[in-house]
Formats: sequence, C-alpha cells, structure tokens
Amino acid sequence: MNPVIHVNLTNQSKHYLPFGSFGRPMFAYLWVMKINEMTPMDKDTRTSQDTYSDDELIKHFPGFTNHYATVNGMQLHYVTGGSGMPLICLPGWPQTWYSYHPVARQLAKAYRVIIVDIRGMGSSEKPASGYDKKTMATDIRELIRHLGLTKVHLMGHDIGGMVAMSFAFNYPELTEKLIVLDGSHPGEGILQMPLIPSPGTFAEKMDAHRPYAWWMGFNQVKGLPEQLLEGRFHYLQDWLFHYVMLDDSKMTPFEREVYAAAYNEAESIRASNAWYQTFTQDIEDAKTYPQLPMPVLGIGSYISYGYMQMGLPYVANDVNVIGILDSGHYLYEEQPQQVVDAVLRFLGK
Repeated sequence: MNPVIHVNLTNQSKHYLPFGSFGRPMFAYLWVMKINEMTPMDKDTRTSQDTYSDDELIKHFPGFTNHYATVNGMQLHYVTGGSGMPLICLPGWPQTWYSYHPVARQLAKAYRVIIVDIRGMGSSEKPASGYDKKTMATDIRELIRHLGLTKVHLMGHDIGGMVAMSFAFNYPELTEKLIVLDGSHPGEGILQMPLIPSPGTFAEKMDAHRPYAWWMGFNQVKGLPEQLLEGRFHYLQDWLFHYVMLDDSKMTPFEREVYAAAYNEAESIRASNAWYQTFTQDIEDAKTYPQLPMPVLGIGSYISYGYMQMGLPYVANDVNVIGILDSGHYLYEEQPQQVVDAVLRFLGK
C-alpha cells in the first residue's frame, strides 16, 4: 500500500504525491511541471505569442523564409522570397514586416523581395539609441553587405519610407531605384504641424487638406505612452486605422491582432516612439544631403498625394508622383493591386 501525502503547494492548486515502498516519489498525478502553475492569463499570453511569432506568421507567406542577422551592432529580422533583382521593403508604424502580406507574393514573382523589421520593430532588436534615420539606413546598408548584394531597389511605407529615403541619400551607389509610399524624409515643414486642429478639420476621417496627426506630438513624450498603452495598444491602433483609412474593414481582425501583439510591450512602444523622437536630428541631417540621382517613385494616398507632389521634386532629379486617391494611409491593405501595378510598372522601365 502506498501512503498518500496531501501537500498544499499553492493557494490555487493541490498536488498528491504518493510514495512507493522504497520511499521514492511515484507521481501518480504529475501536472507538477512547476510549483506555481500558469494562470489563465499566462496561458493566453503564451498562446498569443506563439500565434503571432515569426515562425507562425511566415506560414501565411508561401515561398518566403525567416532570417536573422547581426549587423551594425544589433540583430535585424527579415524575410525573403522570390528571385531576381533585390527589392528591399521597409514597413511603417504601427506595423511590422507582415504589412507586406497583401503585395509581397506578387512582387516576388519578378524580384527577390526582402522585407525587414527595421530597428525597434517586431523581432528586430530594440536598443536604447540609434533611431535617427541615418543610423537606421546604415543598418540596412550593413544587412545588404551581409547578404552579399551590390545594388538594390528600395521600397518603404510611412517610417519605412523615411529610412528608405535616408538610405538613398547616404548610399546612392547602392540604390538602383527608390519607391516611397505615404512617407518621405523629415524636413523643416514638419515643425509647422499644428498642435490644435483648425475648426472643422478634425472629424471621423483625416482631412486631406489640413491633416491633424496628433500622434506626431504624443510619440515625442518619453515614458508616458508606455504606461498608458502597455497591454492595450489596440485602442490606439484601432482608432488610428479608422481615422486614416477610407475603409478600415480592409485591415482584417487578424492583421490587427498581429500588430497589437507586436506593440503591446513597453519596450516596443519605447522603441517605435524613438523613430519620432529623432525627427529634429533627421531634419538637420537632411540639410546636408544632395539631390537624389536615381529614379524615384512617390505613391500617395488621398492624404499624402498633394504633399508628396510638392515635396519630392525638391529632393530628387528624376521623380514621378502618383496618387491612389481611393485609399487612405495603409495602401497595401486598401488598394494592393494598384500598389503592385504601380511598383512593377516603375521597376520594369
């Protein structure tokens, strides 16, 4: 007969440890994988992390593979698929590499598509500094060297567009063609953005003529956004998608969950806000840059088209700006085919 000893290990669980005749534990009920059991919240968090991990998400990208590289003193995550001339793709805020899901597979039919989680994004490292766009462009240059590439096409959206332009300014010899979507390098004009919206311009959808981007100021604040948004980033994200998209139903529930999971942690919020906190340095750097010599394509939504039409010709010799005016800021989700057609037409010239 084996005596059974009742042990109350935690307030939440009881484990029964029967001992055999030789005095060794005979764990008849062995869910004692750890003394303090995982709470339901722990299990939900673990399941969420698994569901939105790079290894799981890459399954939605047939023909693409995950990779990690240590460059410029930090680790970058990137995915790659297709073959041909390399096309480096850089995402924006508040998204990750997964934002290229609507367009990547079509682009990979003609090009070697390399989508990078920029410094501070997704599974890439989130160091304390280095979020000025010149340093982030150096990250991409070092990744290109790591991959043994000599010249690339570059495509960036939002913050990714800023990094792409900085790369082209600093490394024109490595840049075959440049594509920027709803995002260009910070200039002095950004300092004129209003703190308070003009009457009648702050409505349910962003005003194309007087856009009110309050998060540009909010993201300058250090420490507080992390406290407010940690674990509940989806409140900001969902509001933003509705405000800057014409049809925010095109941002699927799964995509929203992917991005919320990527930005829910305090370190992710800190790092992504640092992209904005370095704008003043970016502006100073821009004052030293010459004209871009390579062909440049600007693709603007109903929000940015007019501004890109005015701004890009000042910094590029060979530039074409087109508008996708039936789309808001997140063009890949709202009008992916128009984006693909414009990119392939430009790169194929």
